[in-house]
Amino acid sequence: MAENAAIARPYAQAVFELADDTTLLTQWSNVLRAAANVVADSEIALLISRPGIDRTALVGIIFDVTAQAIDGGSKNPREFRNLLRLLADNGRLPALGDIAQRFEKLKAEVQNRIDVVLIAANPVDEARQVRIAGALKKRLGREVSMHFQLDETLIGGARLQADDLVIDGSVRIGLEKLASALTN
Repeated sequence: MAENAAIARPYAQAVFELADDTTLLTQWSNVLRAAANVVADSEIALLISRPGIDRTALVGIIFDVTAQAIDGGSKNPREFRNLLRLLADNGRLPALGDIAQRFEKLKAEVQNRIDVVLIAANPVDEARQVRIAGALKKRLGREVSMHFQLDETLIGGARLQADDLVIDGSVRIGLEKLASALTN
């Protein structure tokens, strides 16, 4: 949701500034991702949306479930609990997924890394993925974390997505361009 993305920016930035060293970046990343999964759960989402819910109890539930998900919790439980309280008090708990995503982008920037999704109509072997990642590293000047997704609707070819950059070499796009050219 676009609204949650705008809401998430200052919260993610604040957590990022709190986690000022590399070990805390990874730790906060894990905590935020786990908490986002907890809040996305349909039963928890129902509790969050319930008017008059005891926010302290809700924060406790989310905190405890998140702590179990990450094997015992954060080394900064007070800061994490305070973040949950702040989000609950301001009705922003549903934005936790967007906060986690924005935090990951900030973390990737400081680590000079970019996440790239390779979407292809057919499986792409590891050697080819490594060559593609190498070419992208050279072009973008950043370390590349490659993730693969199979999408049989592409007909053939592939599409690369890295943040706002999209390189689309799929057959479907080629056919759409050809159809557009023929009709105009």
